[in-house]
Amino acid sequence: MRCKFCFATFQDVKKQILPKGHLPKNKAIELINLLGKYGFEKITFAGGESTLCPWLPELIEVAKAHKMTTMLVTNGTKLTDVYLQKLQQNLDWIALSIDSLSDEVNQHSGRAVTGKKVLTESDYLELIHKIKTFSFGFKINTVVHALNYKEDMTHFINNVKPKRWKVLQVLPVRGQNTNKVDPFLISSVRFKKYVNRHREIDVLVPEYNNDIKGSYVMIDPAGRFFDNVDSDYKYSKKILDVGVVDAYHQMRYCNNKFKNRGGVYDWQ
Repeated sequence: MRCKFCFATFQDVKKQILPKGHLPKNKAIELINLLGKYGFEKITFAGGESTLCPWLPELIEVAKAHKMTTMLVTNGTKLTDVYLQKLQQNLDWIALSIDSLSDEVNQHSGRAVTGKKVLTESDYLELIHKIKTFSFGFKINTVVHALNYKEDMTHFINNVKPKRWKVLQVLPVRGQNTNKVDPFLISSVRFKKYVNRHREIDVLVPEYNNDIKGSYVMIDPAGRFFDNVDSDYKYSKKILDVGVVDAYHQMRYCNNKFKNRGGVYDWQ
């Protein structure tokens, strides 16, 4: 897809350190093994679009071998029955990115395949049925921005019954979505109105911009921890070069913020 507000483009990584934009397969597997040995309990594979990685099923399998809870964040376009069956044994959760049920809004925001083909509400319902048929834990992630903040998703969310609905205020990150995100930015007041409109939904987990910053342990495509505390990305040295511990301490992360935004839940 071509989401214009995307804060994970990593063009800086491609230009400065990793021309292909990702680690080779053997290095990616080595990285997951290091994280597992260090003792991480949960791992989320995200993008861009994570299912574009040809060896993603193998990375998930390695993580599960270390007894990690495994999660996939995806726009859903690659979730065929064959692919879901391949993931079924090792993947615990699927988080489906659904920002709007309006084809026009999704088109204008770039939430469309090659920026052209949107997923309709019926497409999303079919995808969710598949996910539940294969017994994955099911979440929805929604980015709230200037084109969708007036929408009401109550009926849809109550109908599909995710175990968790994460609602995020669109986030500006220098070097990732500079200039492109500007037309999509909303104030905390407008974001709060969206949250309040859905306050009766008990699985709702809202995240304001300030909640997001510094409350995630994140790894970039080059295998480095990074943080977004200063509204841009600051990277550690490569985990494969210096080890998990040294690289981890080069990143700014606040465990209290993680807990306060609802990051601890029954993910097992």
